[in-house]
Amino acid sequence: MLCRVCDSADLQPAVDLGRQPWCNHFLRPEQIGSEPVYPLRVVWCADCQTAQLDYTVRKEIMFGDHTYLSGVTRSLSNHFHEVASDVDRRFAGAAGGRKSVLDIGSNDGTQLKHYRALGYDVLGVESSKTTARIANEAGINTLNEFFNLEVARRLNRKFDVVNAAGVFFHLEELHSVADGIRQSLAPDGVFVVQFLYMKRIVDNLAFDQIYHEHLLYYNLATIEVLLNRHGLELFDARVAPIHGGSVIAYVGHQGRRPPSARLQALRAAEAESRANDLETYREFALRIERMREENLAYLDEAKRLGRRIFGFGAPVKGNTLLNYFGIGTRYLDCLVEKNPLRKGLYSPGKHIPIVLEHELEVVPDIYYVLAWNFRQEILANNRHLIDRGVQFFFPVVPQDVYA
Repeated sequence: MLCRVCDSADLQPAVDLGRQPWCNHFLRPEQIGSEPVYPLRVVWCADCQTAQLDYTVRKEIMFGDHTYLSGVTRSLSNHFHEVASDVDRRFAGAAGGRKSVLDIGSNDGTQLKHYRALGYDVLGVESSKTTARIANEAGINTLNEFFNLEVARRLNRKFDVVNAAGVFFHLEELHSVADGIRQSLAPDGVFVVQFLYMKRIVDNLAFDQIYHEHLLYYNLATIEVLLNRHGLELFDARVAPIHGGSVIAYVGHQGRRPPSARLQALRAAEAESRANDLETYREFALRIERMREENLAYLDEAKRLGRRIFGFGAPVKGNTLLNYFGIGTRYLDCLVEKNPLRKGLYSPGKHIPIVLEHELEVVPDIYYVLAWNFRQEILANNRHLIDRGVQFFFPVVPQDVYA
C-alpha cells in the first residue's frame, strides 16, 4: 500500500484494533453471524505524517446504502445551522446575486435545508440510495452518485460554496474528489470541509471514531498536504465541539486569501503538542488498552451487583468499541436507538438487538452511552431518568471545545 495522501511507501504501524466487521453493517436476524470481518489498523506515513487505515472496504459496500441519518439528532442539525449561517455571513457578499451550494455526501439533506433557508440554490450528491431518496422527498435536490471529478465535469457548474461535512475522510477516490472540488468551486468560492480532528480523537481517547468508513485521520498539517497537491489552500479554521472536536476548515483556490490568525494559532498549537508524531499514536494505542481494562472492570462489577445495562444509541462508532472491548449481550441487553431505520436490527460482530427508544417497556439501571458525542443533549433529555436513579455511564468524555 502507498500513502493515500502523498503516495509514500514508508508507512509505519500505529494502532491495531484487530479484525472487525464494517461497523455500519447492522444485521437483520437472518444475517447474524454471516457478516465479513476486515483488518482495522491505523498506519502513519513517515513522509506526510498522515494517519490512515491500511485496508479499504470498497465504497460500494459501505456507502451504496446505509442507515445513518443526519437529521435524527437535534445537536447535529443545530450545528449545521450554525455553520451555514456563519458561511453566509462571512462569504455571501463575494457571490453576488443568487447564491449556490454543493454538498458532497449530503445524506438526508439536513445541512442543505439550512442553506436553502438562507436563500441558496442547493444541490446534494449522496451515494446512499435510501438517504438520497429521503432528501429528494423532502425537496432537497440530490443526485444519488459517488462524487468525483467525472461527476463534477458532468455538472459543469461553479458553486459559491462547496460543503463536505464528515465525508472528506471517507474517500476511496480521494484525489479524484479533490480535483472535482477544485473544478466545482467558483474563483472566489469557499470549500467548507468538516472533519474529525485527530488531535482531539487522541486527546479524548475517542478511539471508537476509528472504523472502516474513516479511511483518513486528519490534523491541520496533514490535510494541508492533500489540499495543496490539488491547487487548494486552507485559509481559516476553527475547532467546534460537535462529535467531540471537529475542525471546520475554510478552503479556497491557492493564493486567493491569506491565512487567518486563528489558523496560524491552531497550526502552532498542533506542532507544539507533537500531534503528528508516530510516538504520539503509539502512546494512544497503549492508552486504549488501559481504557478497555477499566471499562470491562466497571461492567463486570455492575453485573456482579445484578444491574441491568442497556447501550444508549447504536452509532456506527459504537461498534468499534463493542467489538474491540468484547462487549456483547453478556453485558448489554440491547441498544436503545432513535433512528427508525435501525429498528429490529442487530449490531455487527456482537449481535446486540436494537430497540427504538419510544418502544421500551422497561428502564435499565445503567445506560452505557455509545452516542457519547451528544452528551449534553442526552443528559438534558433524560433528566427524569437521572432523577429516578438511572446511571448514564460515558466511556468517552470529550473535552469541551469552543475555539
